[in-house]
Amino acid sequence: MPAEKLTDQSLLDPLLTTGWAKTPGRDAIAKTFVFRNFIEAFGFMTRAALWAEKWNHHPEWSNVYKTVNVTLTTHDVDGLSDLDIKLATKLNALAAD
Repeated sequence: MPAEKLTDQSLLDPLLTTGWAKTPGRDAIAKTFVFRNFIEAFGFMTRAALWAEKWNHHPEWSNVYKTVNVTLTTHDVDGLSDLDIKLATKLNALAAD
């Protein structure tokens, strides 16, 4: 089923209380995850990559030492979709593990 652009912006509210923020100038959300060290950060990215591939929804991200910056948007719809909500929720859970 193809992604559809998010029309109910209130679906973002639970994510905004966990550190996600709307990205200025884009229909996207972003969050910075900080871990204890590089190994934990890289492990998080590896686990996240498995889910991203499974769901065919890949984040824009970067890693420097123990910090992972993530931006989510759905390029197919030129903005946020339910896939971004789903992946952001999963990333929060993976970071908490």
